[in-house]
Amino acid sequence: MMNEHWKKSTYSNGTGGNCVEARATTQGAAVRDTQNRGLAELSLPNAEWSALLHALRTR
Repeated sequence: MMNEHWKKSTYSNGTGGNCVEARATTQGAAVRDTQNRGLAELSLPNAEWSALLHALRTR
């Protein structure tokens, strides 16, 4: 793991219950649900992480 620091989206306001956190890894990124931090995280390789971010930004 490259970075143990999770970051929550600035669009998260804490009231919607639909928040995720992400962190950088050596091979891409990991994403987890803020309501269930102890559950498994979703690991995305660099290409898929970049594609997801691009899709979200152009939405």
